[in-house]
Amino acid sequence: MKIAIKNGRLIDPKHNIDAGRDLFLAGGRVAGVGQAPAGFRAEQEIDASGLVVCPGLIDLSARLGRLETELEAAVAGGVTTLVSPPDMDPPLDEPELAERLVRQAADLGLARVLPLGALTQQLEGEKLAEMATLRQAGCIAFSQGKRPILDTQALLRAFEYAATFGFAIWLQPQDYYLSRDGFAHDGEVASRLGLTGIPVSAETIAIATCLTLAADTGVRLHLRRLSSAAGIAMVAKARAEGVAVTCDVGIHHLHLCEYDIGFFDTQARFDPPLRSQRDRDGLCAGVAAGTAVLCSDHTPLDQDDKLVPFAEAKPGATGLELLLPLTLKWAQGGKLSLAAALAPITSGPAAILGRDDLGHLAPGAQADVCLFAPEEAWQVTAASLKSDGKNTPFLGCELAGRTKITLVGGRRVFDAR
Repeated sequence: MKIAIKNGRLIDPKHNIDAGRDLFLAGGRVAGVGQAPAGFRAEQEIDASGLVVCPGLIDLSARLGRLETELEAAVAGGVTTLVSPPDMDPPLDEPELAERLVRQAADLGLARVLPLGALTQQLEGEKLAEMATLRQAGCIAFSQGKRPILDTQALLRAFEYAATFGFAIWLQPQDYYLSRDGFAHDGEVASRLGLTGIPVSAETIAIATCLTLAADTGVRLHLRRLSSAAGIAMVAKARAEGVAVTCDVGIHHLHLCEYDIGFFDTQARFDPPLRSQRDRDGLCAGVAAGTAVLCSDHTPLDQDDKLVPFAEAKPGATGLELLLPLTLKWAQGGKLSLAAALAPITSGPAAILGRDDLGHLAPGAQADVCLFAPEEAWQVTAASLKSDGKNTPFLGCELAGRTKITLVGGRRVFDAR
């Protein structure tokens, strides 16, 4: 279908565009920007007056419960492509499981799902999974999810194998022995509440190991959900030295810190934990500088998973529908432009994925488009969230930025107008 999106404010961070321009789509791709291609006759027109028109958001970490419900939440938040971790039930270590996930997502016709394959069999951290066949089945990289590899010799073998075949490895850097008994950041709040803490060194020690092995093997390494200013600084230094490493930060860690636990508020329990205000500021600066991109770290949980003592609560929060407004809120606080705000959730993640067809709106790109009202306020309530997960520290808060229309491959998959 040929679609003309007119009268909007088009923002394409990759190509430094922020202007009033029309967008033309045809055959599931961007056909033109500003002026219609020769002979173009729109079968459908979308009036984007008062709206920002930007590339569909790309989320590098989203856990999926009921697939259809969570993908509906994704497109309601303007997310058109998301990466799903391998620590499912069962773990994503067989090609048939990856093929089924990709096929089911495609059949639903909502957001694209790019699975991470298991790095080791059953995520047990010992024998390598069949990475080559998992890659053929649609896995875009390999990870342990939240499961550690305790044996550094096994980790070295995994890096060497992945580097040989050009596969990327995505790991959450957290030392198992320093974090296994902890529930919160090892700081003032944890001490006051009597909670066992997880020190920043649990992250930095793991980062140091990963960076050393990445430098030795040349593997493409992506570090998931960093939580500390020291961790961000280590990645920036390694990149300057030529190590092929990227990283992301969960959006909640740009807004919250250890004090938001309050008196055992389980909605503020995360993995990795919310850290100090200094760490939060360091993460904000790292994303603004382009060292890290953002992800929702979407983790939909049942109410019962949070209505328990803090140490027993499952970590995580819903995030797919909050990624855009929380990113805009972060950018406003840092006095960043809208283009700078959108880069860490569009062009930045696309570059990490190595997808030249995603994250921008130049001719030839996938016609994945988000139209949103940047200043429209809405209240975060259980009823306003499409996800099965109503677990978020922002329940009851008013946020600005509301997705109005989402297109994936030129198909309108969400319309709130």
